[in-house]
Amino acid sequence: MFAESRSIRREVKPQLEEKDKKPYPVFVAITYKSQVVAGTNYLIKVSVSNSNDECVHLRVFQSLPHENEGPSLTSYETGKTKNDPLE
Repeated sequence: MFAESRSIRREVKPQLEEKDKKPYPVFVAITYKSQVVAGTNYLIKVSVSNSNDECVHLRVFQSLPHENEGPSLTSYETGKTKNDPLE
């Protein structure tokens, strides 16, 4: 399942950069949670800095496989740290 999370991050990073209007040269998943609905909701904590503990929390929806749609960034929160709970 974590490999799937990596794939989702790779596809969602450009969506975050477009919505937040800035590049994220560092983009490393720290942890994630998933919830199965009519597809899968992922909450992913991503480290976005090598020099401090700055993180972004992503909420991503992955539709069911037969729908042939890629993951979609549904919301995000910036200004998080590695110690902030993933909620």
